[in-house]
Amino acid sequence: MGARVATLDTASEGWCLNARFTSLGIHLLLELKDCNPVILDDIDLIKQVMIGAANEAGATIVGETFHKFSPVGVTGVVAIAESHLCIHTWPEYRYAAADIFTCGEGFKPYEAAKLIVDRLQCKDPSISEVQRGVIPQATSTPV
Repeated sequence: MGARVATLDTASEGWCLNARFTSLGIHLLLELKDCNPVILDDIDLIKQVMIGAANEAGATIVGETFHKFSPVGVTGVVAIAESHLCIHTWPEYRYAAADIFTCGEGFKPYEAAKLIVDRLQCKDPSISEVQRGVIPQATSTPV
């Protein structure tokens, strides 16, 4: 069932794989190249980007933590009731890696991804989508 590459324009937001299988969640892996290095190295801006993306895409934030590296770079996690968003930046390469994982119904992961891409001023984004917890429909009811 591996990863598939998606774009912000062709994203499905649908989790049902087919009539026989369903997934418990969706995991987006964002490869963010050619981003604004000033933003990537500013912990306060990265917090605003990630928390804002979570809020605006319908997540319920339950916690967050961010760290500024020396001499450059930021890492951070936003824990949401639906799962998490995380980021790690390399300003010296104009690159960031971000993950968005959700197993909730109300949160829109592709909307969050678009907000992150836009706010990091990313010129070369790519997104891989992984279905998590793929299970047969017949066993999709919890025990």
